[in-house]
Amino acid sequence: MIVAVLAALVAAFAYALSTTMHERAAKRQPARRALDPRLLWRLLGTRLWQLGWVPDVVGTLAQALALRYGPLAVVQPLMATGLFMAVLLEAAWNRRRARRRDLVATLVGLAGLIGFLAVADPRAGVDAPTTTAWWWVAAGVGGVVALCLLAARTSAGGARGALLGVATGALYGMAAALLKAVASGRPGDPLALLTDPRLAALVVVGLLGVQLNQNAFQSGRIAAPLTALTLTEPVAGVLIGVTAFHETLSLAGARVPLLLVAAAAIVVGVRLAGGSAPATR
Repeated sequence: MIVAVLAALVAAFAYALSTTMHERAAKRQPARRALDPRLLWRLLGTRLWQLGWVPDVVGTLAQALALRYGPLAVVQPLMATGLFMAVLLEAAWNRRRARRRDLVATLVGLAGLIGFLAVADPRAGVDAPTTTAWWWVAAGVGGVVALCLLAARTSAGGARGALLGVATGALYGMAAALLKAVASGRPGDPLALLTDPRLAALVVVGLLGVQLNQNAFQSGRIAAPLTALTLTEPVAGVLIGVTAFHETLSLAGARVPLLLVAAAAIVVGVRLAGGSAPATR
């Protein structure tokens, strides 16, 4: 479990750096409709966006390692620490001290995450969900994304950004589940890996998430999509972990009110950080 925790924290930092760079590049482009491929096409030609993929690849490898040795219910909440790392990264990028509000957000959010993991005591389940379970996951995530996209068509500014952030978070949560399934497979058989349909699904879901993430960056203040994405991704990961991977959480007795307090601390931390930090996965 120690390997999973350390790898998840490395992945969170790498993703924070990557998407900080991507957010800056996306802000410089003309606003596009959701899923309009012209945005990605223009970003492909920008140097900052290209360089942002270096830490992104590092983050993906670290997340795969974390998911190989730890359950989704542990790894995905830890990935949310990337938001709080982004607070400090933004300050360093702009050569200024971190604001008091940002430091408070970091401490409160991290305390909530530590409390959640300590109280819920997540336990690993199966490595490979059934095909039926994957279809249920696809239906649930697809439904959330479709509803968000429909609502975003008639929304603007922060509301549109929040809706796209929820859709992106749901897709990233599903991508993490697919990455866990692929990483838990047979590492010594490259042919089996390349022909694994879950790998193809991971690529498709990941690309959709990247596209919507860039659109979310362009929608009003970054706080709205940032908060929505950061809250949705771990929730989606935990739900998929419990339902498809049969992971277990300790929810008996006095643990329930303690979990509610931990969840409230996470929400408060994310909201405070979301008011000024750059977006992160």
